[in-house]
Parts: sequence; C-alpha cells; structure tokens
Amino acid sequence: MSDEPQPATYTPDPAINTLADWLGVPVAAADFPETKLRFRSDKAAAAIGLAGLSDEEWTGHFGRFAPLPGNLAAPLALKYHGHQFRNYNPDIGDGRGFLFAQMRGADGRLMDLGTKGSGTTPFSRAGDGRLTLKGAVREILATAMLEALGVNTSKTLSVVETGEPLERGDEPSPTRSAVMVRLSHSHIRIGTFQRLLAHEETEQMEALVAYCLEQFPGPPLPKDAPGRDEPAVMLMHNVVERMADLAASYMVAGFVHGVLNTDNMNVTGESFDYGPWRWLPSWDPSFTAAYFDHGGLYAFGRQPEALHWNCGQFAVALRLLADTKPLVFALERFGPLYMEAIARRWCWRLGVQPRGVETDSVMVSAAEKAMRESGAQPDAFFFTHRGKGRDLGAGRNAELAELLADYTRAGDTHEYWDDDAPQSMVVDEVEAIWSAIDERDDWTKLTDKVAALQRMGEAHGPAPIPAGHA
Repeated sequence: MSDEPQPATYTPDPAINTLADWLGVPVAAADFPETKLRFRSDKAAAAIGLAGLSDEEWTGHFGRFAPLPGNLAAPLALKYHGHQFRNYNPDIGDGRGFLFAQMRGADGRLMDLGTKGSGTTPFSRAGDGRLTLKGAVREILATAMLEALGVNTSKTLSVVETGEPLERGDEPSPTRSAVMVRLSHSHIRIGTFQRLLAHEETEQMEALVAYCLEQFPGPPLPKDAPGRDEPAVMLMHNVVERMADLAASYMVAGFVHGVLNTDNMNVTGESFDYGPWRWLPSWDPSFTAAYFDHGGLYAFGRQPEALHWNCGQFAVALRLLADTKPLVFALERFGPLYMEAIARRWCWRLGVQPRGVETDSVMVSAAEKAMRESGAQPDAFFFTHRGKGRDLGAGRNAELAELLADYTRAGDTHEYWDDDAPQSMVVDEVEAIWSAIDERDDWTKLTDKVAALQRMGEAHGPAPIPAGHA
C-alpha cells in the first residue's frame, strides 16, 4: 500500500514492450522553450535507483525526455477508451502524457514513469497537450497528502517548468506551463480493457490479463469462488479488492477525487491523475470537487458507488474471456470488502485497535454523526483524538465517547501528535501556496508543506492492509 519505499539500484525492465505494438503508439515529447527544475522527489527517486541524478541529468530525462539507459527507446502514448461521467467515449487515450520508462523497485515490483503535460499525441484531439504549473503544484500537494493518509497513490516524481504561456478558461490566463512525471506501479486502466472489448480483440485481452497477473499478483481467491482458476476471473477479484480498499481510503481521508471515470481507474488500485480534487471542509456527503460535476455524480459520499460501478464496467469488458457468473460473484464482494476496509482504515486513522467489523462499523457511524453535528473539519476531528488531550467525544458527543472507551489506543509517541493543530489541505491553503509561487516565485511554502506532510505520514505509519495481502 503506502509502505516507505526502500533504496534501490536502477534496474530497467520495459516489460510493456511485449504489448507495445497494440497497446500504444510511439511518440516524441514536445520541444519546450525552457526546462527549469521546480520539484524533484529524491524519496521517490531512491525507490527506483535514480536519486543520484544531478539536476542537469534530471532535467535531461524529465524535461527533455532523453531515454533512460536500457529503457523504452521512445515514449509510448497508451490507447484506451472510457466512461466519462458514465458516457462512453471511444475517442480518448494519452492526449497529453505517455509512458516514459519502467524499472524494478527495491521490492522487485514493476514501476512505471508516466508524464502529464509532455506534448501532443495522436489522441490529443483539440487539446494542446500541456499542463499548467498550477495543475502540477496541485498534483504535488494531492499525492503528498494522500500518501501521508495511507491512500494507495501515485507519487509525484518531478515537475519542470517549460516556459510556455498557456490559455485556460478556468483560471487567469495566460498562465505558466510545466511537465510532470509520476511514479506508479502501472498505467493499465479499466478503460484499456474497454477498448479491447470494443474492438473484440480477444488475443490481446488474454495477453493483457496475463501481463497484469504476472506483474501485479493478488492474494488467493475465496475457496468458493466459481471459475477461480481462470485468469480473467482472478484479475476481476484482484481489481474488486483493490478498488474497495481505494474507495474506503478516500472516505477515511476526507478526499474527493472529482473525476472517477473508467479511464482514471488503474487496475493496481492506485489513485492517480489529480485534477479538480478537494479535501472536505466539513463532513458533507454531497460535497463535490469538480465545478463541472453539476449532478454530483462524483460527490464525496458517492465515491464508493462510483468505484463499484467502474468495477462493473470492468466485468463487462472481461466478458470477452469469461462467463458472467464468476465475474458477478467477484463484483458482489465489493460491498463487504469496502465495509471491512472502512473499519480497518478508520481505526488506523483514529489510532485505536480494531475490535471487529460489526463493532467498528457502529463506532464509525457514531463518529460520522459527531462530525456532521459539530461541523468539525475532518482532519481536526481525527487529530483531536490522537493529539493533545486525546479527548474526542468527551463532553461533546456522549455516544461516541462511550463507544471509544472500549477501544485500546495506539501508543502514539511521534512528536507530531503534540502539535497544536493537524496538517490539512483545505482549498484556502492550496491557493495560498500557489499564490506565493505565482506572484513572487516563492517555492518555500510548497517545500515546507511537503516536508510537513511527510512528517505527518511518519506519525501515522503504514496503512493497514487486508488479510492475505503481502
């Protein structure tokens, strides 16, 4: 999930080459007017053996996209379809990004380097293939906060400012431009499978399923699962388990992704591609991040439903290879797995030992009720329990206080829990960080915030993982 990455030796392994002929299109990066390094995560780079790069080497690889040794000879713009706000769109794909490289992490797992804002591709349509610097800064903040809160997320590896003035309709323009590189375990989406179904490419679907099972293995399937030895069924179970945990992690983090389309759903269960995201100012299930989500389809409280629906579309795609019954069996596991994940992650964030899903679910309901009634900002609510005084509920919500009295508390010795206030990521702070960069080219607020979030992550420790998972 979000364990601390261990230092690694650079070990290139462009495994995607076995699928590349039909999975993507070779492309070239844009020739940017300038490449000014603005952010590099040596923590993430150390996990793939690249922390030793000089700044000049770094911008050469992640601003000019000179190939890494032994890696992909040319970037690969990936092909996929997807449901966008539940409307099927066959005319998408990597329109402003590409898969740049693959290598092994210290744990032997395959890692991808993917881009955002790296220029136009055959899938750009009317887009300019670029990324605003503000969008890149927001991605840095989103991934840092999510990692600290135990969410399985991509990591922002690099941001390079590119010197092009961009026109955008939703922010003051012209605005500054950037290219970003993310680190994740995969860029294979549910939408990747949807495209293969649309073209009835059975052999390619079989090859992609085999690739995913080899590179991203999951835990053993339930013994009563029908078709449990069929590759497509195995992958369906893996994705359902990962998506249920991802949905729960969003809810416990108080995070609203904003655009949970099937082309934004990674089969590894890693959250990625952050656009109009927000953190909750208060516990409001109807809170919506994207200004264009007029119907609230991806509102905070509807995120589990959205990920479950996306899993359903994955099952539809896999019908090219498997019967309906075993796929539906896997899909029906989402609800119970989600409830288990909510209980597990809620106890982790509160700093108490779980007591069983039924008991923990009662406590979670009482905590949600207390947040709604008090109007507390969720980060402050959780911190109050684990920080100074440890008095969540005492004199405020008798029902919750009574329930929590039966829980064993974690031995929180990290100095973070003695701070006067928790770290948070409400929109006013995001805007203040961006304003310092935009108006004064002052990056200290951003670097200080990232360091503070890493400290918060250390205090929380690794997020709990489901039973049976490595």
